[in-house]
Amino acid sequence: MSHTIHEKQKLLNRVRRIRGQVDAIERGLQGGVGCAQVMHLIAASRGAMNGLLAEVVEDHIRTHLVDPVKHRGALDRDAADQLVDLVHSYFK
Repeated sequence: MSHTIHEKQKLLNRVRRIRGQVDAIERGLQGGVGCAQVMHLIAASRGAMNGLLAEVVEDHIRTHLVDPVKHRGALDRDAADQLVDLVHSYFK
């Protein structure tokens, strides 16, 4: 997945933010914060993870599925845009 190397720093920054969110969940559980706050932290972490996945999937679509020079049966740009929109709506 060459696009992950191209976007490596951007993806690593997102992973570090997610790690910080997961650490906050752990601290909250250890510190005995309320259930509502723990659920909020979990939901935020889950949203961040979904955002990361959506970004990697979008990059994969645009890098590996749209280029007709590399792939004979490649999607056209409109189809790729529709697929990316679907991915983003699914992971919200």
